[in-house]
Amino acid sequence: MTSIHPSHDKLTPGLVWLLASGTGLAVACLYYCQPMLGIVATDLGASTRSTGLVPTLTQLGYALGILLLAPLGDSYDRRRLILLKCTLLSAALVVASQAGALPWLLLASLGMGLCATLTQDLVPAAATLAPEHKRGQVIGLVMSGLLLGILLSRVVSGLVAAHWGWRAMFLLAALSIALLGLALAWRLPRFTPTTQLSYRALMASLGALWRQHPALRRAALAQGLQSVGFSAFWSTLALMLQGAPFKLGSDVAGLFGLAGAAGALAASWAGRHADQQGPERLTRLGTGLSAACFGLMGLGTLLPPGPQLALLALGAIGFDLGVQTSLVAHQAIVYSLDPAARSRITAILVVCMFIGMALGSSLGAVLLSTCGWVGVMLMSGLAALGGLAIRLGGKPG
Repeated sequence: MTSIHPSHDKLTPGLVWLLASGTGLAVACLYYCQPMLGIVATDLGASTRSTGLVPTLTQLGYALGILLLAPLGDSYDRRRLILLKCTLLSAALVVASQAGALPWLLLASLGMGLCATLTQDLVPAAATLAPEHKRGQVIGLVMSGLLLGILLSRVVSGLVAAHWGWRAMFLLAALSIALLGLALAWRLPRFTPTTQLSYRALMASLGALWRQHPALRRAALAQGLQSVGFSAFWSTLALMLQGAPFKLGSDVAGLFGLAGAAGALAASWAGRHADQQGPERLTRLGTGLSAACFGLMGLGTLLPPGPQLALLALGAIGFDLGVQTSLVAHQAIVYSLDPAARSRITAILVVCMFIGMALGSSLGAVLLSTCGWVGVMLMSGLAALGGLAIRLGGKPG
């Protein structure tokens, strides 16, 4: 296997497809649990609120892993890190499938979050291998895989859990990650480290990067606020649909992922647009669209169940489109700031995103039980408006 210098290498179409598929399969492990929460709670004899800690710990583990592990991609061969995380993620999924009580599932969920950070090793790997004039397009294609993994994971897990149980879903996920690891070991090249900093100095440099780049701060905060609403919607949807007046199962909740998956089609378009015309306008378009869709879904609670379900499907398409568009644009912005620090910049951006997601999951569960679905949508819409305000203020970038 040859070593790759980040300035001179190109991605083959097959490797782009593998990286996109890998990000999708890995990030899906964070979301398989969401449509299955009702079934898991019943099977393990746990309350709805305590079972809601499963996605919260998964996302917190992911944010912690991004902060502590993702920066290592600048100082170590990224290929070795990716293969190690594939092994550990597959093992965590097996542990989850065998959990006999909620505490064991929570522990496995934290481990899944930590190891699923291989997604954020694959994305900067693609950005490093891509030629500069096509970097936005390549990021967009790989991010299409990531968002499809997030959204279609709910379709798959909802159907599998309804027919074969939630444990079968975790075992299937473990197998998919094991096969991904084998494929990456065959196709992924080695990467030359871009810094010789010690781990302590590497971590200390995160603060310096945050202070040095205002564009990074704006991107991380705006995308983090959008992530609050994204996570609140998807982590509470199954519980809301199980209650009155819908009384629907996990398979129907999972099928909503098909509606949201339409948003992933925007990724390659957003990447090309960012290459050609710059990403700033896309960040405003994405955050504004998300805010509008959450507002409409909140008003939809005034409608009868049938029309409300249709509006929820349209809203899922709209706000996922907005989240994906702004994310690709934000990545195009931050990856151009310091090529030698892409893993650390990725860590900062994604930590803010997943802090937002963890906050969205926990607040969403509380608001659903106290204020109903309209409270979840109001909070989500206000968070998206906060992201739009950040993009409208200050200098471009």
